[in-house]
Amino acid sequence: MNRSIHLAAMSLLSSTIAAGAYAQSNSVTVVLSEELEIVEPCSATKSNVGRVLFQNISETVTEMNPKTGLQPRLAESWEDMGDGTWRFHLRDGVTFSDGSTMDAEDVAHSLVRMKSEAIACEIGAKFFGGIEVTSNIIDAHTLDVTADPAQPILPMLMSTVTVTPSDTPLDKFVDHPIGTGPYTFDEYARGQHIKLSANPNYWGEQPTVRNATYVFRADSAVRAAMVAAGEADIAPNIALQDASNPDLDFSYPNSETVFLRLEHAQPPLNDRRVREALSLAVDREAFVGTILADGTLLATGITPPSTIGYDHDLKPYPYDPERAKELLAEARADGVPVDTEITMIGRINNFANVLETMEALHAMYQDVGFNINLQMVEVGEWLERYAKPFPADRGPEIIQAQHDNANGDPVFSMYFKYHSEGQQSGLTDPKVDAMIAEATAATGDERAAKWKELFGYLHEDVIADAMLFHMVGFSRVNERLDFAPSIRTNSELQLSQIEFK
Repeated sequence: MNRSIHLAAMSLLSSTIAAGAYAQSNSVTVVLSEELEIVEPCSATKSNVGRVLFQNISETVTEMNPKTGLQPRLAESWEDMGDGTWRFHLRDGVTFSDGSTMDAEDVAHSLVRMKSEAIACEIGAKFFGGIEVTSNIIDAHTLDVTADPAQPILPMLMSTVTVTPSDTPLDKFVDHPIGTGPYTFDEYARGQHIKLSANPNYWGEQPTVRNATYVFRADSAVRAAMVAAGEADIAPNIALQDASNPDLDFSYPNSETVFLRLEHAQPPLNDRRVREALSLAVDREAFVGTILADGTLLATGITPPSTIGYDHDLKPYPYDPERAKELLAEARADGVPVDTEITMIGRINNFANVLETMEALHAMYQDVGFNINLQMVEVGEWLERYAKPFPADRGPEIIQAQHDNANGDPVFSMYFKYHSEGQQSGLTDPKVDAMIAEATAATGDERAAKWKELFGYLHEDVIADAMLFHMVGFSRVNERLDFAPSIRTNSELQLSQIEFK
């Protein structure tokens, strides 16, 4: 080979290597703890779905930023028109990833779709339960949205509404989401990976990350090891015992609350003494710093302490197994079938060390005399037991759950968790229904006071659920990334916020 050919070949090889390195440096791999059961934008507030879709593929009308509050997203501004109506002024020049223009008709359709009974969207059930939402299109980029009953924080609620094209079906979930976000949904190979790439026609700034691959590994140690070895860039959820590298690992109080949902219709769970015994039988302190992280808080309500109206004067139920036994004996003497087998259902991979947590709870309940059958199930089966309509042939059930509210107001939690018509509520209590309606309609100090009253009633009077923990999250991040997980990482992972060092 002569010298000129040799130099040309070396130059080509160097260019190829450089191009490969450049491509790799602009791509990220995210390793998740569980596979997505759906890729539906109107359910993008589910943690596992949201980390892929929320604000990456599907954008919202407004956006909640934990540091700066409510911000524009697809709406540039909004104004209160009175009588429950808010006017939203949409951005001009926004297109969906299929090339179609985003306008007011798409937002109006998305509001109808999220409330469609045919598909039971997570967003509609969670955040707009008990609220009738209607739209009036003023022009292509102006939309009036009316909530009945009136919602003084409707612009904040709109931070959950993912916008999809107006031809998206009302009666079935999509399997290839189309959105306005900075990324396009390219591929979902079930059991293997999801691939996204930068949207060249995005209305905003082009992101630094050009491609993203999501893979699924159930074992926390495996996820952590993949990041340490450079096989992945982010593991959003790892266990306490795997967060052992201070150069890679981040811990932060997150917005998740772990609790046991109790369905009050089935004996013996319909007896308040039995529900109190369930709370008194748990040694919550024993979990902190062992199975769960130092900094984990004991919960008295469904939302983190940062939400308005959270009652900081409420005390977690103490660990009192003897009193729990006494309560069961009293109920048994009155004819309550306390020896009936109760099924306790846990969700596999719901959070790090969930199996160990559920096994410890099971042992504590057996110690005080409960007849508990623990079942750990995948997310699909868990949802069938957790959301209405509940299985008709069920016996008494306790459902382990983890609820995320990073938005600062209990309205994002209370209806669908505790209202008699709430999609995930195990409670039927007209007083609770009225208290939720009153708090939802109130503003300012009155709103905070009414939410606080409801927190107290649920925890002390009804003992609606067995509240357990406000969680601490652990994420592992490759050193090549300039990215710090936050309270939002529980439910979203905006790729456009990631830079490279």
